[in-house]
Amino acid sequence: MNGAAPPAIAGRQQRAAAGGAPRCLPLRSAPAPPMAAGRRAPPEPGGGPVLLQGIFGAGPGPGVAACSLSLTARELQVRRAGGCPGGSAGPDAALRLADCVGSAAFPAAAAAACFSLVCYPLRGPRWGPPARQRLERTFRVSRGPDAEGNLRIAQAWSRRIRELAVPAVPAQDGDSYGVLPRPCHALVLLNPQSGSGRALDDFQAVVQPMLAEADIATTVFVTERPHHAHEKVRDEDLSQWDTLVVMSGDGLLFEVVNGLMERPDWKEAMKKPLCILPGGSGNALAASINYYAGYDHVAKKKLLTNCTFILCKGLYTQMDLVSLSTASGKRFFSFLGFGWGFISDVDIDSEKYRWLGSARFTLGTLQCLAKLRVYQGRLSYLPMATEQGSSPAPRDPHAPTTNGHIPQPAGTEAPGSAPPDSLLVPLGQPVPAHWTVVPEEEFVLVYAIYQSHLGTNLLMAPAARLHDGCIHLFYMKAGISRVTLLKLFLAMSRGTHLDLNCPHLCYVPVRAFRLEPRVAAGIMTVDGEALACEPVQGQVHARLCRVLSGS
Repeated sequence: MNGAAPPAIAGRQQRAAAGGAPRCLPLRSAPAPPMAAGRRAPPEPGGGPVLLQGIFGAGPGPGVAACSLSLTARELQVRRAGGCPGGSAGPDAALRLADCVGSAAFPAAAAAACFSLVCYPLRGPRWGPPARQRLERTFRVSRGPDAEGNLRIAQAWSRRIRELAVPAVPAQDGDSYGVLPRPCHALVLLNPQSGSGRALDDFQAVVQPMLAEADIATTVFVTERPHHAHEKVRDEDLSQWDTLVVMSGDGLLFEVVNGLMERPDWKEAMKKPLCILPGGSGNALAASINYYAGYDHVAKKKLLTNCTFILCKGLYTQMDLVSLSTASGKRFFSFLGFGWGFISDVDIDSEKYRWLGSARFTLGTLQCLAKLRVYQGRLSYLPMATEQGSSPAPRDPHAPTTNGHIPQPAGTEAPGSAPPDSLLVPLGQPVPAHWTVVPEEEFVLVYAIYQSHLGTNLLMAPAARLHDGCIHLFYMKAGISRVTLLKLFLAMSRGTHLDLNCPHLCYVPVRAFRLEPRVAAGIMTVDGEALACEPVQGQVHARLCRVLSGS
């Protein structure tokens, strides 16, 4: 930032200065939530070695009270003037650099200078989930009439704060993680019609100010028709941007992923980190990333703020994609899930209630329960390899079993340069002998999900992670009552649906699957987008793209 404040910070400060088998692997429990709202964790003694310290004005204007600052690798400690920097009582305030998104230095009146930092700590009411709330602190440097000297001191503090606020890249996962550069340039693809139609307003009110504070410049591309984003990222020179940000529901990110995969340079294009900001109805990937980051469940503006904060911090990691091939010759790359039956019926049938936001799914669920359908087809899958080649005992007494041996069959290569589906054979051929074929052929639903959340309020696969190399396959056999089905979906809001031990609901982690409907009946969806009902198969491709994440 070279000592100059971004407009969002500098403007305010200058004004102030002037004034296996189903459920064969146990699901991991959800991570522990952050400290209860409104109760800040006490700072660690000393916060580590002091890197910078000094006495400054505790505000931008002249005549403000003085305070003592100590900067460590983890926090900025603030004490009243005269307090001991190493005192055992601890600082009067400790601003965690993990919560800091930006810092700026700028001239002030009377030859002084100021530096500021903007943080988004988790705060909230005593009851209910905490949320990130904006906190800005400004400090005045006035050490005599040397305006340039004062500004140099302010710039040195601001620069060091920015350097220390950069998240540490986890070392245990090799090259799986990276951090966006600063300054950063982002292409924002925004669908103004998604969800309840407030995506553009929310971007301007919530997202844009935070990105300005984090030194992220944006180019906003507002979509005007279906496939507009697909065409944009497929044909555009992307070298001018450091990240691609999608402000919409999951459907627009599906367009972006498949547009990138159609590029001749798709391998290079898929290295461009993607970011999802919730602007739709379901917002499943945004809710999943919020969950992986260890945050409490939140929705609407709180979820948007959390996801924007993740973008501001700039840490990204790799994400699996699933290649889906249909009998009609289509191929898609999916980041969220493939469905057939009840869940897909709810998703598509509730489109007419889009103006209700996420409440459309509640209404759609009740309507689909009233006309509960059964679909006929054959489901096959390749289970995940188990430790030491052993096959765990199936939870469902009527579940299909497999010998646990997972050889690598010779697959067919996809046309062009896209990655080949080495685990699959053509749809016209029988599945390999080492696959498992589900004996039942009547289903209420089939859903293959690769993220934790099916929607903002539906924690379907708590064990899922961004690059676990796994498809979490759920299927529900015919014969379930409407009351039991409703109980399962209510439990899914907490991720406890498998604990109900419903004999009709089966879960198995797989590497590939095939679904062959007996007749072309029912709705199929991929990442929330409708597909024609036909035979389809898919396999996971590990770490095929990159996505902004909080951990």
